[in-house]
Amino acid sequence: MTVRGLPMAVPAPGLPTRVRIHEVGARDGLQNERTTVPTAVKAEFVHRLAEAGLTTIEATSFVHPRWVPQLADAEELFPMLSGLPVELPVLVPNERGLDRALALGARRVAVFASATESFAKANLNRTVDEALAMFHPVVERARADGVHVRGYLSMCFGDPWEGAVPVPQVVRVCRALVDMGCDELSLGDTIGVATPGHVEELLTALDEEGVPVSALGVHFHDTYGQALANTLAALRHGVTTVDASAGGLGGCPFAKSATGNLATEDLVWMLTGLGIDTGVDLGRLVATSVWMAGRLGRPSPSRTVRALSHEDAEGQEGREAHKEQ
Repeated sequence: MTVRGLPMAVPAPGLPTRVRIHEVGARDGLQNERTTVPTAVKAEFVHRLAEAGLTTIEATSFVHPRWVPQLADAEELFPMLSGLPVELPVLVPNERGLDRALALGARRVAVFASATESFAKANLNRTVDEALAMFHPVVERARADGVHVRGYLSMCFGDPWEGAVPVPQVVRVCRALVDMGCDELSLGDTIGVATPGHVEELLTALDEEGVPVSALGVHFHDTYGQALANTLAALRHGVTTVDASAGGLGGCPFAKSATGNLATEDLVWMLTGLGIDTGVDLGRLVATSVWMAGRLGRPSPSRTVRALSHEDAEGQEGREAHKEQ
């Protein structure tokens, strides 16, 4: 499921030589699925992603099942992944979620904050500052136990209720998460409205506030087809961690205008063409997304998955026709 010699690698100046992909397909990608995905299928999905070379795979979320029913099997799923030689971050919304995750041996956790009051209310039923106060003991306890903590920040570039989000408003919450002790921040374009100039402006403002670029990741949705352009802008600024979802799976159950995440395959295709190492086997990754699309009963929205699986299908038809002759 690859085209020989393509994409041709043509490095561009000012870009990193390696990017770490934070794969979110198994958690963020599946959480909005209406049909329950069997636990065994989720486990197989994560195993296949690891075999494709992804080294950070977000596994599940320890939220209350009432809020995200798709991830109600976290206690059953996580032990099925214990032998994998990869990082397996999990989402923990509060101290109870942290307790559940630590009991199963999780060594990477993430909290989920918002840059806007509207989304904080919709997602956590709290104000922005109330949510930060709730996360403080979670981060403190996790760090005391030597656990890596990621801070997700939603609505960094736009909000479906509030519209444009002022950059200083985003920077304030980022600074609070860093001061709280988060090792890493993921800047979320939850409804996919960011453009490259906006990305550069936010990253510059974070630089000026003393938030190190080495602690930043970016999480783009492709609602308006801007995810790869926004990613390139972030790479030019020095960001080396990019969130993506195999097959372009995902959305957000609390923001109905949020469409799919940046597809991991589309990201790998671009990075490969730029001569940037990811460690990912694109052929295996495409095969994994085709497999999962079959389990979900619909084609993958990833352009790269469609293109390469089409090439593979045409090649197979040609081989069969040749045999018949």
